[in-house]
Amino acid sequence: MPVNPATLLAVLLYGWYSILPTVTWAAPGLQPGHLTCEYVQNPFLDVHKPRLSWTLTSPRRNERQTAYELLVSETLADINRPRGTVWQSGKVLSGQNLHIDYAGPPLKPFTRYYWRVRVYDAGGQASAWSPPAWFETAMLQPADWQAQWIGDGSKQFARDEDFYQPDPMPLFRRVFSPRKKVASARLYISGLGYYEAYLNGQKVGDHVLDPGWTTYRKQVQYVVYDITPQIRPGQNVAGIMLGNGWYNPLPLRLFGRFNLRDVQQTGRPCVKAQIRLHYTDGSTELIATDESWQTAPGPVMRNNVYLGEAYDARREPASWTTPNTNPTGWKPAVRTEGPSGELSVQMQPPIRVTKVLKPVRMTEPKPGVFLFDMGQNFAGVARIRVQGPAGTQINLRYGEDIHPDGTLNYLTTVAGQIKEIWNLKGGPGAPKTAWQEDHYTLKGEGLETWSPRFTFHGFRYVEVTGWPGGKPTLESVDGLRMNADLPDNGEFACSNEMLTRLNEVIKWTFLSNVFSVQSDCPGREKMGYGADIVTTSEAFIYNFDMANFYRKSVRDYRNDQQADGGITEIAPYTGIADRGLGGESGPLGWQLAFPYVQKQLYDFYGDRRIIEDNYEAFARQIAFLRSKADRNLFHWDISDHEALDPRPEAFSASVFYLHHVQLAVVFAGILGKTADSTEYAKLAETVRKAIVRQYLVPKTGRFDNGTQSAQALALWYGISPEKEASFQALADEIDRHNGHISAGIFGTKMLFDVMRRQDRNDLAYRVANQRDFPGWGYMLSKGATTLWETWAYPDNAPSQNHPMFGSISEWFYRSLLGINAAAPGFARIQIKPQPTGDLTWAKGSYHSVRGPIGSNWKREGERFTLQVSIPANTTAEIWIPAMPGTTITESGKPVSSVPGLRPLRQENGYAVFESGSGTYTFNSALQE
Repeated sequence: MPVNPATLLAVLLYGWYSILPTVTWAAPGLQPGHLTCEYVQNPFLDVHKPRLSWTLTSPRRNERQTAYELLVSETLADINRPRGTVWQSGKVLSGQNLHIDYAGPPLKPFTRYYWRVRVYDAGGQASAWSPPAWFETAMLQPADWQAQWIGDGSKQFARDEDFYQPDPMPLFRRVFSPRKKVASARLYISGLGYYEAYLNGQKVGDHVLDPGWTTYRKQVQYVVYDITPQIRPGQNVAGIMLGNGWYNPLPLRLFGRFNLRDVQQTGRPCVKAQIRLHYTDGSTELIATDESWQTAPGPVMRNNVYLGEAYDARREPASWTTPNTNPTGWKPAVRTEGPSGELSVQMQPPIRVTKVLKPVRMTEPKPGVFLFDMGQNFAGVARIRVQGPAGTQINLRYGEDIHPDGTLNYLTTVAGQIKEIWNLKGGPGAPKTAWQEDHYTLKGEGLETWSPRFTFHGFRYVEVTGWPGGKPTLESVDGLRMNADLPDNGEFACSNEMLTRLNEVIKWTFLSNVFSVQSDCPGREKMGYGADIVTTSEAFIYNFDMANFYRKSVRDYRNDQQADGGITEIAPYTGIADRGLGGESGPLGWQLAFPYVQKQLYDFYGDRRIIEDNYEAFARQIAFLRSKADRNLFHWDISDHEALDPRPEAFSASVFYLHHVQLAVVFAGILGKTADSTEYAKLAETVRKAIVRQYLVPKTGRFDNGTQSAQALALWYGISPEKEASFQALADEIDRHNGHISAGIFGTKMLFDVMRRQDRNDLAYRVANQRDFPGWGYMLSKGATTLWETWAYPDNAPSQNHPMFGSISEWFYRSLLGINAAAPGFARIQIKPQPTGDLTWAKGSYHSVRGPIGSNWKREGERFTLQVSIPANTTAEIWIPAMPGTTITESGKPVSSVPGLRPLRQENGYAVFESGSGTYTFNSALQE
């Protein structure tokens, strides 16, 4: 068969196995790539009908998909032919490349399925088949689990004070020998609260702090590892080390009141795991946790997510996970009840050590007290390298700041504000001040390297005491940054160095607060507050791939939905229900997280299923809120948290209620529930009228107390019948504060969004660019490397690592770069940069679910250049700043002569064009 150039290119791209059985190939054009299943490349999962997605690339402009074909097989050989022995979709006339439901025969558990796709372009030409991808099923039914929950048989403490005593964490061990030649091996494991697994002396995987925190009475996550390379012929040894995590918390009264043990399902550390050996002859063998496993106390003497970890290296059992050893002092494990929640595969990105920081300086503020400055606030732990006599105890204490005398300031990270100086007590046995502290006791065998396993801290500074034999050096301590390993999806920079630096500070802050929940801070509370998510979710999504992380957040809120339909303030729920609506429900602005995150998953990722799966729960929430409304209004809420002006509490409560109902209208419409949509729309209009009647000061545009918070809320929700006057009132409030922000976490997000929508980026930039108090520039001028909880400098109570005011990063992408979705999942894109102030350039990109979107602009005199990149299979509306009547060129040619560019209109200083995919470079004049 003669080989033409297109075939030769396919060989180079995909290998001979892809083309030999195929006789017809397209010239290079539209090609599928980045194949994902449930947002993950090559995942392990327990979904019965997983969704398949791909992105599309092409060197040509205006490319779109008109049809696709999917093949699914159980063997790599079949998919390489290519043959779909499990499912062949046939040629489907559709431009959809996201969330294609698997529609073949029911999937089998413990099976790897290979798949690939080819697509057809606008001319009907087929692409090459994509490289193969796979997904592998885990347990699809509860009966697929053969393992039992096991523990060490220890009894739970009866008195609160006993929880603070040494409590060696259990180790588990099992020796096994494969009976035949192993084709593949998997470990399925859930160890609560946290675990580390070992096989033949090596740690399994690179995750830390697994599994993610959930409401254990409803859901428990497990992780799947491919351990085939670690299995050896003959004797193998599996080992498991457990930690308390969130399953066995201390009875610590956070803020003197809230005991996690009162509301969470808790228990002694336990594990459920099974190793599945698949032999080359097709048979299988299971090594599952039961009484045949051995257990012994380990070297982790104390561990808690807030207070830290104590480790005694002298208690490490020698070679306990090494084959051909027989350590003494082990006893049979004991079956235990374990948590009651449904076991499900952990799909959110795992927590890993994502960066190693080196200290920038070491000081000795007091004799024998050594303070290491990591140069950056972050979340994680310290790692030490030390040599000294057995029994020497090294103490590590953490903080975000230092006092004027150079000593450690730990006050901003004290757990639940339990401080002796405040006389706020944590309950019987609790420390007088609940600072973050780790302890390591040396075994005295040469150079020892250690870092905690079952805790994490928020810190910049590490105080070290007890160091043997003189002084440590800068090489003695590292900082291990830990966070959910979120793919980095956004890039932003501009000519204003402060804003560029601010975005990096925001990203450090965000990564400090993603330990399987999006937390408020990594030190004091570590909890998933709803309002923090509402105000920053878009900013998070522009910077990171949050699809599976936020899907877990939605599940967390649903897991803790109350019997009356109310949603909790925090999920997983910890007992805090400040300014809620009775029972355990949270305040309205915090309850909003449950539907709001669903809307972001739909807008950014085109995820309809998340709305469908949670619609019944949301309808119950709406019914609950309706039952609590007072003549369609509400009168209390936490409101615009951390605002400098008085908060419009009752007004904000009512508009948050309106937001819930508006989302109900949208969700019912998406799902085609016409009657529900009509009913909710009538309710939304009734609520809107009630709010306007109650809170608008007629003929002034002012709502409630007329603060930045109140005006931003009114404009963002679009409720004002006096829109121009309401906007002017907001502008006047900004002037009254000399161009500074005075709003809190909701008002700040909404203010910048309102300015973007109103084409008043001059006002937004004025606020963003302030260098003195209050503002982001002030934080940076004071040395902040992560965002503060408050506009004022926090040195004794509020956190210095809080994501709430990071909502401004959304403005960087939406306004300065101008990247916005004009249809769910970025099927249609709006590029509308809003140059302003003294900015001369901005550049960046957002890696959408359909592919990367780029925006890069610069101003040189009165000339404006804009380069944009639009993914294949999408269309865009591109707004080019230009004076009416001026010549606009694209790649040096008049736009009128460029195929695929269609002029739409001139509006507010922009020339607006419609385009297909491709990279475009526009040049225009800003003045005549």
